[in-house]
Amino acid sequence: MLKSATGSLVNVLKRSLVPTVRASAIQVRRSHDGPVESDEEFDSRYEAFFNRKDIDGWEIRQGMNDLCGMDLVPDPKIIKAALHACRRVNDYALAIRFIEACKNKCGNKVNEIYPYIIQEIKPTLTELGIETPEELGYDKPELALKSVYEV
Repeated sequence: MLKSATGSLVNVLKRSLVPTVRASAIQVRRSHDGPVESDEEFDSRYEAFFNRKDIDGWEIRQGMNDLCGMDLVPDPKIIKAALHACRRVNDYALAIRFIEACKNKCGNKVNEIYPYIIQEIKPTLTELGIETPEELGYDKPELALKSVYEV
């Protein structure tokens, strides 16, 4: 009996002397507060990346993959620099795929943005001897079956 009474007395004294710490969830928004890059700085950074003379095919693909992963349509001057880089490493297919990727990045504004991009990069395409995916017929399925309702 004495043992249980002293045990409960010790517990009461502990609670009264030691303040209880309650864990509470504090929501803190953590964000990157570093310097914000302007559009001109972004364009010049990627243009300089693709204009490097020692760039190889893997680095070109890495830069294009980074651009495709962002929520933007690349500026025509970046696309021109990427096409020149593809020509330096003699990768015609990569150039065509990058133009297709830029078209896909236009989303539901493809009828407004993509013709502007083609208009801006057309001299570069002519200079490098690169055709657009539409000129190659890649915009239409090659082996698609006709619908039974159209026969």
